[in-house]
Amino acid sequence: MSSLDQALLINALVLFTVLEADLGPHRKIGPFRILRPLLTAGAIVPIYLKGFTTRGAGLALEIALTAAGLLLGLLATRLTRVYRSPRTGKPVSRAAWGYAAVWIAVIGARTAFSYGSAHWFGPQLGSWMVAHRVTGDALTDALLLMAIAMTLTRTLSLAGRAHALPRRPADAVTGTGSHAAA
Repeated sequence: MSSLDQALLINALVLFTVLEADLGPHRKIGPFRILRPLLTAGAIVPIYLKGFTTRGAGLALEIALTAAGLLLGLLATRLTRVYRSPRTGKPVSRAAWGYAAVWIAVIGARTAFSYGSAHWFGPQLGSWMVAHRVTGDALTDALLLMAIAMTLTRTLSLAGRAHALPRRPADAVTGTGSHAAA
């Protein structure tokens, strides 16, 4: 499988997984929903991350795209409502089309860049990389770090917001509610 095919596959999997897990009302926030992206990131990083660049423009690119991933993850998180289910009292979330639009735009841009680097603007990108001493591995790693940062920011924020929800009044009185049971 070519590196372009790998990038396209990863983009499609990330988009499908995130939208399937988050889009719609009353999406249960439980251990599987939190652990799945963490385990996926843990599996992807050793396979695809070539090694961090430790100096120069490659390092700056990796840092910049990681920061962009964090900010985009926070933006996506702001478009998600976390609340207790009126039926079960357990943490759930609701994400609508604004949330989906952020993920589709980001993954679409990443996909267009990956495809464009192979078919539309390869020579120009190559010249830029040579001029700035950025290796192909550093560019690939930077894009991967962006995706991982966005996904982990969304996941950890979701977990933190669910944990911070106030207890239901009935649970507070009877002492039966538990954040761990969510």
